[in-house]
Amino acid sequence: MLKYSKTALVPARAGSKRIKNKNIKQLGSKPLIAFSIEAAIKSQIFDHVICVTDSADYARVASAYGAWVPKLRPKTISGDTSPDIDWMLWILDVLKLEHVNPDILAVLRPTNPFRTETTINRAMNLFLADGKQDSLRAVQKVKEHPGKMWIKQQNRIQPMMPFMRDGTPWHSHQYANLPEVYIQNASLEIVWAKVLRETGSIAGLSVLPFFTEGLEGFDINFPEDWLVAEHFLKTFDA
Repeated sequence: MLKYSKTALVPARAGSKRIKNKNIKQLGSKPLIAFSIEAAIKSQIFDHVICVTDSADYARVASAYGAWVPKLRPKTISGDTSPDIDWMLWILDVLKLEHVNPDILAVLRPTNPFRTETTINRAMNLFLADGKQDSLRAVQKVKEHPGKMWIKQQNRIQPMMPFMRDGTPWHSHQYANLPEVYIQNASLEIVWAKVLRETGSIAGLSVLPFFTEGLEGFDINFPEDWLVAEHFLKTFDA
């Protein structure tokens, strides 16, 4: 198998509104961002583990746990609505100035504390074994099926997905009788670096699914998610 250079990217912009300073908030014995950095380092497959952040405070924390922060991310590409492609192309340009030109990029979002080095290795092995897809993305089966979702129109609701099966609307079927649907989670994404420039997308045109197991896809977005994560950590440490 060919030897490819691999870089892990941990994106951690400041300004979280639902949980203040979420990425560096202490979860158990360490800041949230440390879980992703340590998992990347322990996987032993990356030439570089880089934190992409717009915050000097975040950069100091990330550096303390072993990540490299070559430069602070500009505020112009660090807003609530800034697309991932902007900061990923930016960091590629920064790395090029450092004479670092990775073949493969793995995005490890810090909001997932339960993705381990084993998870990362399993995903990378799958991606390289396939070798034909532009990218790999972690997904899990949905708990709330979109076939049972509704949209509001004036003073009434309409099915979001007005499909039928055996003459019965999806929303009136049992979950087990509906087509399997998967949702992406924050576990990881892997992409050939060249795909970003060729397609202007972090997914490219063909995406390989990586089915997460157990807590591998757990993502902290809301305060209640934080409480659940604390509970799981205590359970694991017990």
